[in-house]
This record gives sequence, C-alpha cells and structure tokens, in this order.
Amino acid sequence: MGNVPASSDEDDPDAETDGGVRAYTVRLELVDEPGELLSALAPIADNGGNLLSIHHERGNITPRGHIPVEVDMECPPDRFDGIVEALRDAGINVIQAGEEHYGEEISVVLIGHLVETDLSNTLSRIEDEADAIVQDLSLTSPEGTDGVASARARLAINSGRSTEALETIRTIGTDKDLTVVEPLLAGDAA
Repeated sequence: MGNVPASSDEDDPDAETDGGVRAYTVRLELVDEPGELLSALAPIADNGGNLLSIHHERGNITPRGHIPVEVDMECPPDRFDGIVEALRDAGINVIQAGEEHYGEEISVVLIGHLVETDLSNTLSRIEDEADAIVQDLSLTSPEGTDGVASARARLAINSGRSTEALETIRTIGTDKDLTVVEPLLAGDAA
C-alpha cells in the first residue's frame, strides 16, 4: 500500500459516517390533516433514507397556516438529492434541505402568452436561473391556451436573495415577452 494521508472526521465537517452514510436535516411545512406526516416520511424511506428523529409541533403554525416539521435522517450522499426531489414530487413543501435553505417566499404574476411560450420551460428557467423553488402555481386562461393568460407563482428563495431573484425573473419575462407583476419588497415602498 502507498502512503495515504491520515485524516480525522474532526478536521472535515463534511466527513461521512461509517458505511458511507451522512446525517442530514430536512425542514418541511405540512398541512394539518390526518396522514400528512406519514405522506412526508414515505419518500424518505422509499429512497433509502433512515429516520433519526422527527420534531413536529402542531401548536407552532407557519405564516401560511402549515405545521413546521424538522426531520433528521441519514442516507448515502448520492441519494440525498433524490430524497428531496421525491418529497417535492409528492407535494411536500421543503423549506430546507441540508445546507440548501429557502428562507424567503415571494409571489409574482406572469401575464402573456404563457402556454405558447412554453410555461414548463418558463418555470424551469425560474427555478434554475433564479435559484428558486416554485411552490405553488395558479393559471388563468380565459381565452383558452392560445390567448393571453396569467399565472401566479409562489416561489421559495434563499434568504436575502429577493432582489436578485426578481431581476432574473424580469429577464426571463423580457425574453418571453411576458409582463411580470412583482411584489413590493421591504424598502421599496415610498
């Protein structure tokens, strides 16, 4: 065997635990309905996660009227992103996944030929380029899919990134000839 540098888990905060498994924390918001917690835990188990602890306070309600739940789990690092994706695919509102923390929420309205300009592509670009998560979408198209439509998108973004996210969304709107109606942010009011 050649020389292998000695390392210590104490020196590397990202060091894996025994067996190639790491501990992660996922913060969720759940609707206060029977079975919601079980629905949120199933994607974790189904994708190779092992639950370590669950902190669930029914009396602590978020501004959206949901219940915050903190789940500590362990899994191989290559499975973590799949677990987070499975949670989101199941309709679970993921507020924090590991170090990825979406501490702010903004809503924007997009107006224009949303279907003709590929709404799916628009939403994907918002998620990728604005580093946001589309948590909720409402589409109104009174003239049918060929006409002008409006969509309200509720987005989760990283704390302190509202201004940059909105600039990116404006650019996407310009690229697709869409009107972007955006919220007033703190400090914008005259």
